Amino acid sequence: MSLLAKISTTLDDRSARLAGIALMLVSVCMFAFGDTLGKYIVATYSVGQLMLLRACAALVLLAPSMWRQRHEFRQIERPWLQFLRLVLSTFEIAAFFLATVYLPLADVVTYYLATPIFVTALSAIFLREQVGWRRWSAILIGFCGVLIALRPSAQTISWPAMIALVGSLAFSCSLLTTRLLRATPDIVLASGQFVAGLLFGLAIAPIGWVTPTWGSLGLFFAAGAISACALLCVNRSLKLAPASTVVPYQYTMILWAVMFGYAVFGDVPSFAMALGAAIIIGAGLYIFLRERELGRNESVVNPPA
Repeated sequence: MSLLAKISTTLDDRSARLAGIALMLVSVCMFAFGDTLGKYIVATYSVGQLMLLRACAALVLLAPSMWRQRHEFRQIERPWLQFLRLVLSTFEIAAFFLATVYLPLADVVTYYLATPIFVTALSAIFLREQVGWRRWSAILIGFCGVLIALRPSAQTISWPAMIALVGSLAFSCSLLTTRLLRATPDIVLASGQFVAGLLFGLAIAPIGWVTPTWGSLGLFFAAGAISACALLCVNRSLKLAPASTVVPYQYTMILWAVMFGYAVFGDVPSFAMALGAAIIIGAGLYIFLRERELGRNESVVNPPA
């Protein structure tokens, strides 16, 4: 390869990485904005209504892609595991929005930021993945951050906080099932989640139904459209740049959650929540960087054929 060709390839790779980072940052902002809309909506309407109408909007946007790639739906691998993933993902989304009814947005996001820590611990237990003492140490430190944020005591622990924590565990389990289903096309995984949300909403939305105004319908559909666009941005980001490059930028979610929470709801994070979030983020980043380092070492020892 000539020098000019090498320079051109390097510049193309750099441009792709920068584009991937930009898309990840945009997607995180969009997710945070969509979560803010969801919290605003569930102050008046039920979580079931939000899940139903949000899914409708998302599926309308995804319909063209679903039609173009309809052949991907003809044979789906491991259907029972697919079903488990959809149950887990639907539960964690419902738990997230239910928790936001009672807790500041930044608090709920903090519990969900512990997901990489939970995933690493659960991978060692259920998937028999090798986890060394350094990552186990980071997992324990991350759990300490969760406890600081949770402030467990007979006087301060609350069931909304427990809902958020259980939701983050369900999210972690859904990521584990997604890892086992990595051969499944992205459009099948994405559309399946919204179809499951639609069915869940149809089942429970009639309970306490409040007829939405036209303005509220706009908010419902905006929440769904934003979620679908954010998901597409994440998928594109991961195609343009390595996960090790773009995934750490997901931690900017807490910054957006604090800003949107303060601007829209007047929420100010407590010192314990801020400290817990900092510890969780630090532990999560260490785990991520450690896994990247181990992956590089493995590729050196066992280079691809």
